[in-house]
Amino acid sequence: MKAFIQGAGCVSAQDSNVFPGEVRNYEGDRLPVADPDYKQWIDIKQIRRMGRAIKMGVAASHMSLENAGIKNPDAIIMGTAYGCLADTGVFLQKLVSQQEDMLTPTAFIQSTHNTVAGQIALLLGCHAYNNTFVHGAFSLENALQDSLLLLAEDPSRNILAGATDEITDFSHTVLRRFGLYKNAHTSGLLRSQSQGTMAGEGAAFFVLSAGKGEHSIAQLTAVEMLYRPASEEETTEHIRIFLQRNGLQPADVSLLLTGRNGDTANDRYYETVEQSLFNDTPVAAFKHFCGEYPTAAAFGVWLAAGSLQRGSIPEEAMVKGLPPVQPERILIWNHHHAKHHSLILLEKC
Repeated sequence: MKAFIQGAGCVSAQDSNVFPGEVRNYEGDRLPVADPDYKQWIDIKQIRRMGRAIKMGVAASHMSLENAGIKNPDAIIMGTAYGCLADTGVFLQKLVSQQEDMLTPTAFIQSTHNTVAGQIALLLGCHAYNNTFVHGAFSLENALQDSLLLLAEDPSRNILAGATDEITDFSHTVLRRFGLYKNAHTSGLLRSQSQGTMAGEGAAFFVLSAGKGEHSIAQLTAVEMLYRPASEEETTEHIRIFLQRNGLQPADVSLLLTGRNGDTANDRYYETVEQSLFNDTPVAAFKHFCGEYPTAAAFGVWLAAGSLQRGSIPEEAMVKGLPPVQPERILIWNHHHAKHHSLILLEKC
């Protein structure tokens, strides 16, 4: 089953109003989101009580619905690996400091992983199918596959699908101890040739439908996952079969958009497979724009869909080759710690 992206919205380290014309660069070991004016979509009294993950998700979902010209979707499906980390941290901190006594329920209620999708539904007044996938680095991909299954059942639906994840001071401190992050500058991150990357966060949502319409941005052709491949050779063969299943050869891909993040071991994996399959294909990356987090592929889908609509790829995204003119197909290949591999194929409408 294929789907058409009718609208897309993103909250990330980049300002979606000016990106990719203007790229925001960061220095350090994390890329915080460029917060939009949340008062456009959320009552100011509610904003004070909302966690950042909720605000990001609500904003991105409203952007995509406005982009698609739709007020209410027929389903809300999203993915998240971390959930509402800030609210979880607040609740656990008070649990300890107040010795489990006189705890306010708000932080607990808003700490659950499905809070974002639930809050989107409440603000929209949407009583339709609502589901949140919490499958680590496969959360977005499972949400997209569930959306395709729903459209196969009922092609008349408009589905709001996406993902969100945030990073907090607490979680960042813990993850940094594992050597996952390093101090760098985003403009030179992909050339840093050392261990570690820059942490990121963000939210991206898409309105999916079975038919092409006046608002259609791009076509979501296929989504597939590969868990813990034994070697680069197995990954290469899996990508080859994935393309064949969709009637394509590697040469038919206009652009390969990878999840390079500046970590030596992480990026070497991409290079090995590219030499076997995509030696003559232009290659780009997206994580130096948004940072590394489990559902960062959502930003990649947003970037790819926008590039297909505009007919151009940002030069700052290119890793190998020249930006293709009027690209027809973009294959997004992302892996998280070389364990969770995902393939998302987008085509021009």
